[in-house]
Amino acid sequence: MTDSAVAAVGGPTLPQERRLVTEIPGPRSLERLERKRAHVADGVGTMLPVFVEAAGGGVLVDVDGNSLIDLGSGIAVTTVGNAAPAVARNVHAQVDAFTHTCFMITPYDGYVDVCAELASLTPGDHAKKSALFNSGAEAVENAVKIARAATGKDAVVVFDHAYHGRTNLTMAMTAKNMPYKHGFGPFAGEVYRAPMSYPLRDGLSGAEAAARAIDVIDKQVGAANLACIVIEPIQGEGGFVVPAPGFLPALAAWARANDVVFVADEIQSGFCRTGDWFACDHEGVVPDVVTTAKGIAGGLPLAAVTGRAELMDAVHVGGLGGTYGGNPIACAAALGSIEEMREHDLSARARAIGSRMRSRLEALAAEHAVIAEVRGRGAMMAIELCHPGTTDPDPVRTAAVSAYCHQQGVVTLTCGTWGNVFRFLPPLSIGDDLLDEGFDVVAEAFAATA
Repeated sequence: MTDSAVAAVGGPTLPQERRLVTEIPGPRSLERLERKRAHVADGVGTMLPVFVEAAGGGVLVDVDGNSLIDLGSGIAVTTVGNAAPAVARNVHAQVDAFTHTCFMITPYDGYVDVCAELASLTPGDHAKKSALFNSGAEAVENAVKIARAATGKDAVVVFDHAYHGRTNLTMAMTAKNMPYKHGFGPFAGEVYRAPMSYPLRDGLSGAEAAARAIDVIDKQVGAANLACIVIEPIQGEGGFVVPAPGFLPALAAWARANDVVFVADEIQSGFCRTGDWFACDHEGVVPDVVTTAKGIAGGLPLAAVTGRAELMDAVHVGGLGGTYGGNPIACAAALGSIEEMREHDLSARARAIGSRMRSRLEALAAEHAVIAEVRGRGAMMAIELCHPGTTDPDPVRTAAVSAYCHQQGVVTLTCGTWGNVFRFLPPLSIGDDLLDEGFDVVAEAFAATA
């Protein structure tokens, strides 16, 4: 996709260029940062303190006039680009019609339309139903509620390096202590952790890693007590860990054989991000329940739990919901986002972006021994940095490279249990020229921090 074609996907026409007018952050952003410090709780962190006033295609424009290349999509949210045309059109029309009634009080078509789309798009051809919420954490928490109601069992199994949210239950499910859990306990009970397939670190095949995980589950939990397994098909905050082939199918088969609900947390990996509509599609895995959020609504807050109809209907009337869940404006945005994905075949675009990124990252890895692995799928790619010749994490170099990129006008994100992974999540509306320039800067950053 050329940069001149970006306007068709990415919303308002903005010059698709990296432009540095001031230092990053500039004086106007710094003024606003002082205001933030006065009025926003310190616990709400900011990675790159530039205040944005416009965005579209593959750029963010700040209040100082700097135009930054966006390789993060607001953590996989603006998959279709900021202010994508169908999203903006639908939102404007819905705002003019009405902004809220609460679906639990008086329903509206948009909510049902989103649920119908989810039934069509998520893996499997079985009968499905959905419930809509506001955030990924809400979706995960409600998926657990549904699994417990359907099975009559209590225990939940999650995996090493997992991230599932910041509510009390999802903090228990999340692996990483700082900054997500530290000081916030005690956490919800009956949550157990199994070993994840992590090829760089365990060297196991998918079948071997699954057998190891199942052995832990059998011994420490027991299928008779287990309501659900919750797993990210490609882990997000945990480091974009891609399990070895066969790991997910083996877990899903075990769950199916043991009356355990298999929940795929596709909150970061869903909606064309990995080159398929959902990451589970890559190996033909059909979850019992899928949780979605982030890329579902082009930047508006919406989340969903979609599952086998008989599971979803196991919950008593009134047991699922929330005042703002499935807000009509967010539903309108989701329908516009799905329209953009279909019209522009954004799964194919994600594969093309992934091929381009992988080529650049593998070339970097050949030059810099600190890059221990290039991994990912589609437009969800990562590199893990370790001290050369080892798998000892190198978060210091990771931070230095990221800081260089930020100073040069490229938004990069880090992640991983040890803070030593770069994750690349460009909007699928980004043009090839701009993407290449962004990775030119990443290459410069490695050279400058060697």
